[in-house]
Amino acid sequence: MYHDPLPSNVKQLLFSVYPIEIPSMAIIDLDGISQTLHQHQHQLSLLAAGLAYIGLTLVLRARSTTASQNSKIIFSPKKTLLPQLSEQEAADLPYPPDVLPGARDVDSPYGSLRVYEWGPEDGRKVLMVHGISGVAHGLVDKGCRVMLFDLWGRGYSDAPLNLPQDTQLFTTAILLALTTSPLPWTGSSTFALVGYSLGGGISASFTSHFPALVSSLILLAPAGLVRAQHINRTNKFLYSTGLVPELVLEHIIRKRLQAVPSAAVPVKPAEESKRTTAADAVTEEIPKFPDEKGASFNGAVLSQLRPQVTVAAAVAWQTQYHEGFIKSFISSIRYGPILDQQAEWRRIGARLAAQNASSAERYEREGLQHGKVLIICGNRDPVIVKEELVEDATEALRDHCVCFKFCDTGHELPIVRSETVVGQIWDFWETGS
Repeated sequence: MYHDPLPSNVKQLLFSVYPIEIPSMAIIDLDGISQTLHQHQHQLSLLAAGLAYIGLTLVLRARSTTASQNSKIIFSPKKTLLPQLSEQEAADLPYPPDVLPGARDVDSPYGSLRVYEWGPEDGRKVLMVHGISGVAHGLVDKGCRVMLFDLWGRGYSDAPLNLPQDTQLFTTAILLALTTSPLPWTGSSTFALVGYSLGGGISASFTSHFPALVSSLILLAPAGLVRAQHINRTNKFLYSTGLVPELVLEHIIRKRLQAVPSAAVPVKPAEESKRTTAADAVTEEIPKFPDEKGASFNGAVLSQLRPQVTVAAAVAWQTQYHEGFIKSFISSIRYGPILDQQAEWRRIGARLAAQNASSAERYEREGLQHGKVLIICGNRDPVIVKEELVEDATEALRDHCVCFKFCDTGHELPIVRSETVVGQIWDFWETGS
């Protein structure tokens, strides 16, 4: 009898990586991937031989795609698809170019980066790192100026082909977004930084290196401190460079993402498990399981401007029309700030401890508001386990330098509970608790 080596909650994690609730996307069924590989282990040698035999065909086919093997950038649908469409056809896309207000495209040596910025020009500035457009709209309603961007290889951002999707590349994206705003976000100005899931790990890393730029750090179900015990051998095998041919891995993941069930089809939640994987931290933003009230992630609306745009449709469209999407997803799992980020978090904690011990004048001029990091997570999150997060974040940031708040939901909290999250953030800014 087949023994499933992957726990049920491996199917959830950060898919991320749009400014809206997509990136993190319709969840990949890694159980299915694992079962497929298990059932065909004896065929792997034949598969390798077959791949070598048809190698020339694959090379020729690859050259017909968006970028050649010698290219440094894979262009987004902005360049490969939109020029062929009428204005109405573009507006009807599952992920339209005006899905959020204030879009601009930033040219760079790494390709074009899509940025969204809107809200009152004199409002509190808030930079948000992926999958949290509902929270962004809520903060704008309270008078904030918000900025979001599509991570590399997602949405309408190009994908750097030969660079790992690590904290260095993500930091570059943040700096490109900030420095191209028509308003000052750096220098004499500071901003609040809100990161969700993979974006939480990115935001913590950025703050640890650029503390003078960040006035408040809010982490929503953040990656970065996921315990190594949750990473199983199957997941290591799948995402270790060179063990599975890249074309095979990309094909498997693309098929799984394109097979996301419709929101209208009821899906029974898998049996709970305490094991998760690094891939979960990159795919959870769009799980396929309904929450306790029956609300499906896949049917979630991505933007107030386009209520017809849903998570499931947007994810499937990305896998088909953005050649860099799957590659970027895999790279984020391999190199993103999901595990082993204790040193970055401790750097933040040390600065907060020094800030809280300083004079009142310096306290107001330098460090984070209230001398604390706010962390919000779900009580039933199978990906970022509440008890482990509280213990590990408290150890890294220090006891009096972190404030925790909780939502009665899973990892998808900023998407299905955006109003609650906005209220928790606002209360923290006003009271420090």
